[in-house]
Amino acid sequence: MIKVGIVGYGNLGRGVCIAVDKAPDLECVGVFTRRNPETVKPVTNVKVYKVEDLEKFKGQIDVLLLCGGSATDLPSTTAEYLKDFNTVDSFDTHAKIPEYKEKLEKVALENGTLGAISIGWDPGLFSIARMLFGAVLPDGNDYTFWGKGVSQGHSDAIRRIEGVKNAIQYTIPKDDAVNAVRNGLNPTLTARDKHLRECFVVALDGADKEKIENEIKSMPNYFADYDTIVHFISEEELKKNHSALAHGGFVIRSGNMSEDNGAILELGLKLGSNPEFTGSVLTAYARAVAKLSKEGKKGIVTVFDVPLKYLSPKSPEELIKGLL
Repeated sequence: MIKVGIVGYGNLGRGVCIAVDKAPDLECVGVFTRRNPETVKPVTNVKVYKVEDLEKFKGQIDVLLLCGGSATDLPSTTAEYLKDFNTVDSFDTHAKIPEYKEKLEKVALENGTLGAISIGWDPGLFSIARMLFGAVLPDGNDYTFWGKGVSQGHSDAIRRIEGVKNAIQYTIPKDDAVNAVRNGLNPTLTARDKHLRECFVVALDGADKEKIENEIKSMPNYFADYDTIVHFISEEELKKNHSALAHGGFVIRSGNMSEDNGAILELGLKLGSNPEFTGSVLTAYARAVAKLSKEGKKGIVTVFDVPLKYLSPKSPEELIKGLL
């Protein structure tokens, strides 16, 4: 059995718990939290420890699944965990992935560990689709649309702003852009052309709402390049109308095979729960990291570096017989 640990128990940590419980070859050693362990009630039968207790589990955990946010948690903590453990994380700030990888690569190589970064559905599965579609249809253009749904990373980024008590952010594709792509028009689209970002924010009493709104709309890598709408609502309204965590999206490549024949390739996801699905992807890559580490692989890998067969609990023979 592959032994894993889960660091953090928010929505994503809960999703990972569920996914690990369904995996036939994975066993969860425990959830590690910065909160009081007695206040954390996992959805599965797993023990909860203080994150400081991790040092007692050196050599007993094959892979740590890191469930912190991309805005501040992962950039400040992943390197420390990599010193003693193999890791998988869902860092999703696309523009900062190269520097994030470079920073962690040095730590992993110095300590003989292996980390899989930016694992999820985007970055992650959608990244694979973009690479694959581009390889088989080189004369074409990629288009990625997210939503309509709740973005965990963007919601977390808003909640980090001073004066914000709680927040949810919806990513919404713009219909005109989607229709133009699906009709094979190959339009040139900016981030602003493709998506609208709608934010529902609960402010602390006395907080400067105008300042909060300006900070949201000007936030680089998250909102500055998009049309963004900010609503200030009560916590009761947030819980009543914005508790669901559904999401999804699609990657489309539109192009030509010859002067006479074109092609449109598409991968789409409709997710009842964004964090539960992301947790499922993290769990599959935890399996892959354990296998690669056993073979002596060290450093940092992305979805581009992991053979697909390593994600499955099935043997290569079973995959060929049943799925090829």
